[in-house]
Amino acid sequence: MRFCPKCGRLMRPRIVDGERILECPNCGYSELVKAHLEGYSVRKRIEHTNKEKIAVIDESKIPKVLPVTRSVECPKCGNREAYYWMMQTRAADEPPTRFYRCTKCGFTWREYE
Repeated sequence: MRFCPKCGRLMRPRIVDGERILECPNCGYSELVKAHLEGYSVRKRIEHTNKEKIAVIDESKIPKVLPVTRSVECPKCGNREAYYWMMQTRAADEPPTRFYRCTKCGFTWREYE
């Protein structure tokens, strides 16, 4: 870590014209990275593929693994029994999403709180 000598804020590593620099986000002060600071890295945005975003549940294990509720009604067939599970699909400060799968027709739907 290196702090700005002008304002005291934490400096961030960047690459400008192929040169590694440390730059203050507050006042704009910058300096070249010295040899002893080579461990600094520039943050890169992490991209996820669609395959990484999808949760897969082995359908053969559903009756053995997931709990059953009788307090919902399937919107497709009207059955009053469904397997359910919860997953955090939004930001951490948001409530989780509850998923249901009908025990009769296999229709899957979600419920946001």
